[in-house]
Amino acid sequence: MGRIFCLIGKSSTGKDTIYKKLLKNPRLKLKRLVPYTTRPIREGEHDGVEYRFSTVEALERFKAEKKIIECRSYDTVYGTWYYFMVKDNQIDLEKNNYLIIGTLQSFMMTRDYFGRDKVIPVYVELEDGERLSRALRREKRQKEPKYEEMCRRFIADSRDFSEENLKVAGIERIFYNRNLNECIGEITEYIMGLN
Repeated sequence: MGRIFCLIGKSSTGKDTIYKKLLKNPRLKLKRLVPYTTRPIREGEHDGVEYRFSTVEALERFKAEKKIIECRSYDTVYGTWYYFMVKDNQIDLEKNNYLIIGTLQSFMMTRDYFGRDKVIPVYVELEDGERLSRALRREKRQKEPKYEEMCRRFIADSRDFSEENLKVAGIERIFYNRNLNECIGEITEYIMGLN
């Protein structure tokens, strides 16, 4: 029986780095599950790797075809951006385990769609000051830094990942990313223990 491991956490907790390293671990045999978004591609991103960059028109077409597993919208300082998962040819839970980066909301919607036994949260946490420093360094590397949006995300994360929301989502295990290798090691053992 395959599972979807949903890597979640506030922005700049190291999810992208952890995601890439877990996918490369041959012991885990995880397949990449790539979500869709209508937000603009960032410098250094590649279509089909971090996201499948899409349009609002394509999202509406997927909705009309009843292919949407989960969909969220965010009112950013640059307009509304959508993030969503499509029932496409990526998922075969009879054969594979998958890894996806998501939010608390996307985790819960995906879990509700596939079932609690099929969708497992992997919640990563990092001290807020370190998160903010990382977010600022990442934004400075962009050709056109979007500092206002970075701040909006940082503030929104405090609400989205509140203790109450984590409890409602059933998040019981937290992986602290104080040391990247230790954090990855703990997550690896956790995933292997469930297979």
